[in-house]
Amino acid sequence: MNKRVTVTHESPSGRNTNFRDNRTGSNMTRAQFVNQINNGNYEKYYVRDINGVATPVSKPDASLSNNLDRN
Repeated sequence: MNKRVTVTHESPSGRNTNFRDNRTGSNMTRAQFVNQINNGNYEKYYVRDINGVATPVSKPDASLSNNLDRN
């Protein structure tokens, strides 16, 4: 299964900080990914406020291909 986006780095506390779009090969910071989601470029993801930080999350559904997992 090819995931559209994977997590490439996380902080010591476990917060996802860097992401890779496996379709385009683009690497993004959390803030860049949040901006891309807000611009409508990743329809299977949305942004949640977690402890005051805008955080990308996958939309809840039955699909495993949009889950944000570490490489």
